[in-house]
Amino acid sequence: MDRERRVELVVQHTAEVLTVEEVRALFAANERPRAYIGFEPSGSLHVGHLVTARKMRDLIEAGCELTVFLADWHAWINDKLGGSLERIEAAGRAMQASFTALGVDPERARYRWAHELVNRSEYWARVVRVAKTASLARTKRAMTVLGRGEDESALDTAKLFYPSMQAADIFELPVEIAYAGTDQRRAHVLAREVAHQYDWPVPVAVHTPLISSLKGGGRMDPAEMAVDRKMSKSDPTGSISIPSTPEEITARLAGAFCPAKEVEGNPVVELARFVVFPWEGTLALERPEKFGGPVSYDSADAFLAAWTAGQIHPQDVKAAVARSLVRIVEPASRYFRDHPIAVPPP
Repeated sequence: MDRERRVELVVQHTAEVLTVEEVRALFAANERPRAYIGFEPSGSLHVGHLVTARKMRDLIEAGCELTVFLADWHAWINDKLGGSLERIEAAGRAMQASFTALGVDPERARYRWAHELVNRSEYWARVVRVAKTASLARTKRAMTVLGRGEDESALDTAKLFYPSMQAADIFELPVEIAYAGTDQRRAHVLAREVAHQYDWPVPVAVHTPLISSLKGGGRMDPAEMAVDRKMSKSDPTGSISIPSTPEEITARLAGAFCPAKEVEGNPVVELARFVVFPWEGTLALERPEKFGGPVSYDSADAFLAAWTAGQIHPQDVKAAVARSLVRIVEPASRYFRDHPIAVPPP
C-alpha cells in the first residue's frame, strides 16, 4: 500500500487531526507507527462505538500497531460500575469481545490494562511531570474527559489525577498516534504541550465525531468539550446497544429525534454521516413512487445536500439508517450468539 493511501486511511472520516502533515511525516519515518485508543470499561457498546471501531480498523489497515487501552483505574477514579474493579475488569473483557465481534482483528490489536502501568514507579513519575506542567485551573478544564464539568464542587480529589494520568499513558505505552472522540481533545492537546516542554516525542492526535443521544437536546460543542447530549451507555433510552435485534434497532430509530432539514444535533443524520457511509459507502431510501421512488446516495455530501433541501422525509431516513445498522450490527449479534459473555450493567 502506498504511503498516501495509508495517510488517507488515518485521516478519513475524522473531525480533526493534529496534524495531517505530522501523520504524513510519521509514515515517512516509521513503517509501523504505534497508535492507541483508551476506554473506560463500563458496560455494553452502543452504535456510537461503530465510529470508533471503523477507525480502529482503518488504523490497522494503514499498518499501525494498535493498542486498545482498557483504562480500569481511570474507570475506578470516575466511579464507573460502582467503583468495583472486579466489575470494571469484567466489562473490559466484554468490551474486548465486542470489538472483535465488530471486526477489529484480535491478532492485530493489542489489549492492555491501566493496572499494568500503575504498578510501575516510572509511570507515577511521568504523571507527576505532566501534572507539574499544568495549572490547577488547566487540570480542572481538562477534567471534561471524565464527562464531568470543572465546577462540580463535590468531586473527590482523585479525579484531579485523571487528566495527568491520561496524558502520561500516551508516553508510557508508548505511542505515536493518540486516537479518541472529540471529547478527549483537551487531554491530547495537554499531552502535545507536555511533549514540547520535556522534549518528548509529540503524539499525533486523531479525533472522530461523537454521536448525539437519540433523544436530542443538550449541547455538544467540541470546542468547549460540552458533551451532555452524546450517546451514552449510561442512558440506554438514548442509545442502541450492541448487540440489538433488528426490531429493537428499528423501534429506537423510529422514535429518534430527527427534525426535518436539520443537521446539527440530529442523531439520525449523524448516524448516516458517521456510521453508515464509512461502513457501507451508500445510503438507500426505499420510497413509494408517489413520494419520489427509491433513491440511493453514494456520498455523505450528496445525502446532506438532499436532506437540507427538504428532499428527504425524516421517516424515510430513519428507516434507511435502521436497515443499514441492522446489517452492520448483525455480525456482532451473530458473534455473541456463538460466544455468550456477561456484561455488567452500568
